[in-house]
Amino acid sequence: MSPTRPARPRGPRADVPDTRAALLEAATRLFAERGYVGTTLRDVAAEADVDVALVSYHFGGKDGLFAAAMELPVNPADVVAAVVAEGPDGIGERLLRTLLGVWEQPEAGGRFIALVRSAAGNEQAAGMLRGFVERELLGRIAASIDAPRPDLRAALAGSQIVGLIMARYVVRVEPLASVDADTLVAAIAPTLQRYLTGEL
Repeated sequence: MSPTRPARPRGPRADVPDTRAALLEAATRLFAERGYVGTTLRDVAAEADVDVALVSYHFGGKDGLFAAAMELPVNPADVVAAVVAEGPDGIGERLLRTLLGVWEQPEAGGRFIALVRSAAGNEQAAGMLRGFVERELLGRIAASIDAPRPDLRAALAGSQIVGLIMARYVVRVEPLASVDADTLVAAIAPTLQRYLTGEL
């Protein structure tokens, strides 16, 4: 009978960057296979062969892990915190200005736009983006507002935002593609505000 090999201990590895890299590799693979909603922190930790606490230690949570794995320019938790901090009044404008500030950065915004572009023709990418936007970005914002049907409100706001990304940055419909951000905010923010806080 062959001797039983001792179990490999879970926990921090000697080389901390290797632990982070292993988690990112596992997360990228699992998000692609199972989508955002279907991937848990325990799944990622098991795939990387580390303790689940290390996922939170390195990335703060599932939202931060997704942002890092997809190389997104911002953590959605930071976006949500900034948008909801001042209450529901003006939340549509704050949301749009915050997002435009990210998207208008050539390198940083390009990563998120690339994910939206890939989602248009790839069901796996669409599933990842959908779960991320619904759960971590717009879902959190809608849940912070005392209004009925927060899920529908988040979906309506998401349709406006994803549509704007596609038209302005992917398809580049003019004059939408070249108009200044203030004009976009003036035109679109009231609609977002109504979706999030108004009558449906």
